Amino acid sequence: MIIKRSEAQESIAGPAGYFTGEARIEPIHLEAREPSRVTSALVTFEPRARSNWHRHPLGQLLIITSGTGWTQIEGGERVEVREGDSVWCPPGQKHWHGATATTAMSHIAIQEELDGKNVEWLEPVSDEQYQQP
Repeated sequence: MIIKRSEAQESIAGPAGYFTGEARIEPIHLEAREPSRVTSALVTFEPRARSNWHRHPLGQLLIITSGTGWTQIEGGERVEVREGDSVWCPPGQKHWHGATATTAMSHIAIQEELDGKNVEWLEPVSDEQYQQP
């Protein structure tokens, strides 16, 4: 059994190459340990912050823990998500998620690695894409 104490884990700023605006990542279990492939983190988005477009080789589960946010799959409509909601994004589906323009949002993100990779980061979500209903 491995226990990681919360005070021993530092949060990190969401890298500018993968996020627009202020986002913070708090590790839960960022590295998969064989034979498990699971990684996870608590991500907090300040208002207007969002991830880049991205996809996960084995899909991603989001559990909204606070606030209100938006998520969208490529070609689909932007959808509002709130505290207590969960979102499943299928393997390989291009998508983004983040806060609304006026409210922060936090979620737990859970995904699995395939061949050592759990995400493929793509281009930023433009302001025009972000603002479309």
